[in-house]
Amino acid sequence: MTLPSIDPTTTDSWKQLEEHFKTVKDVHMKDLFAQDKNRADKFTIKWDDFYVDFSKNRITEKTFNYLLELANEVKLKDAIKSQFSGEVINQTEGRAVLHTALRAPKTSECHVDGINVIPEVFQIKQKIEQFTNEVVNGDRKGFTGKAFTDVVNIGIGGSDLGPAMVVDSLQYYKNHLTTHFVSNVDGDHVNEVIKKLNPETTLFVVVSKTFTTQETLSNANTIKEWFLKSANEEAIAKHFVAVSTNIQSVKSFGIDENNIFPMWDWVGGRFSLWSAVGLTISLAVGFNNFESLLNGANKMDEHFKNEDFKTNIPVVLALISIWYNNFFKAESEAVIPYSQYLNQFATYLQQGIMESNGKSVDRNGNPINYETGTLIWGEPGTNSQHAFFQLIHQGTKLIPADFIGFSKSLHGNQDHQDKLISNFLAQTEALLNGKTEQEIIAEGTRSDIIPFKVFKGNKPTNTIFINKLTPESLGKLIAMYEHKIFVQGIIWNIFSYDQFGVELGKQLATKILKEFNNSAISDHDSSTNNLLNYYKGLE
Repeated sequence: MTLPSIDPTTTDSWKQLEEHFKTVKDVHMKDLFAQDKNRADKFTIKWDDFYVDFSKNRITEKTFNYLLELANEVKLKDAIKSQFSGEVINQTEGRAVLHTALRAPKTSECHVDGINVIPEVFQIKQKIEQFTNEVVNGDRKGFTGKAFTDVVNIGIGGSDLGPAMVVDSLQYYKNHLTTHFVSNVDGDHVNEVIKKLNPETTLFVVVSKTFTTQETLSNANTIKEWFLKSANEEAIAKHFVAVSTNIQSVKSFGIDENNIFPMWDWVGGRFSLWSAVGLTISLAVGFNNFESLLNGANKMDEHFKNEDFKTNIPVVLALISIWYNNFFKAESEAVIPYSQYLNQFATYLQQGIMESNGKSVDRNGNPINYETGTLIWGEPGTNSQHAFFQLIHQGTKLIPADFIGFSKSLHGNQDHQDKLISNFLAQTEALLNGKTEQEIIAEGTRSDIIPFKVFKGNKPTNTIFINKLTPESLGKLIAMYEHKIFVQGIIWNIFSYDQFGVELGKQLATKILKEFNNSAISDHDSSTNNLLNYYKGLE
């Protein structure tokens, strides 16, 4: 086994955490702050332009030490070394996991099967840079000699969510190109996009590692048919490019071989925005900003790889998440960025976290008898305060939350920024302290209303305060969550980098699709049979 395979529940630290939990589970964080005036300083990590305050959590110094011991007992340090050195840690698929190599410096070395992959990575980056500059500067033109005005990314999953989130998050830095994303196989989706486009000035980026993904190929072919109503077959080579490993199928589609950007097996889809999958990002914000995104991620990689666990941001966040998931039995975590730019951030993290760690079999192939994975959800503040915060504040569920904020605005409206950050800070304070019956009585509240206004507080939050939303800081933030996923997977003794759970539904969908063209329906359960007959109008 490349990775250690240790059932965390058999470790001494896990058993100590179970006993410790009984003594602290009902402790109120207000009392912890009252007992230790230096608590915030002890539970804050300052690194680069990140200020991470995790003091508003239901932990003591003893809790934290037990969690750190757990990380050591499951041999997390060895696992980190295995990942960065290119060992085959995605063992079920026989692959290395090296998205970190995509943002490593040119002077570094990273070996896969004995070959340093860094020179090839930089060769592709150079191709991305050249292509980006040609499109952005108007040197590369469409079939009628006009410069491109629009870019359409055609992909799904990691080939869509990452680029779409980053382009949305960095729209302040966008150039003149208008970017669109087509992902869902829903025909209404693709048709809503293409009805706004001019075929003469639109560039299409088809992203599919195998060039066999049903949704992506369906959308690509629909767009191709639409495009050919205005242009001839030869024009496809000017307007379509591909990010894929299936060179032959891409060429058969009509795409020029020079316009194919390769992918690697050692980069998983949900971690692929750093690769040529990020071509649309580069086109949208320019290659220099794309490179800054990569550089930011690399800085977080170095921090994660080298920093002591007690001041290692991804490690600390992962351990705290384990504490709530496995001991408090909190099933979900909210991610609440106080920036409208990060509108798609929680959606992006849903795939990264839930597809990676939604596993029920350990690395030995045995069923797991403890909780893995967390449900991830969220929306930007302050919108979310008027949506689901009621549940977090006064509901019966314990929902740990990450609050992400930027101290400086991009457009410089200080009045708006002060109001935004005052809400950002106030919400974590309110979740900590709550509001007592005595405080409500002191406000002169009618006696029959008092119970409804009580806030218990003691709701845990992490505050991730970043100087400013830049391509570099966004790169650090994304990489931070990537490494958090890794740490949790190691502690839970699961393989985080396969996703066999998405395959069965695809297989059955292929089978059902064939039945739409046949009069007979093969044997399904009675519910599915009825639904099929209803759709086909046979009843």
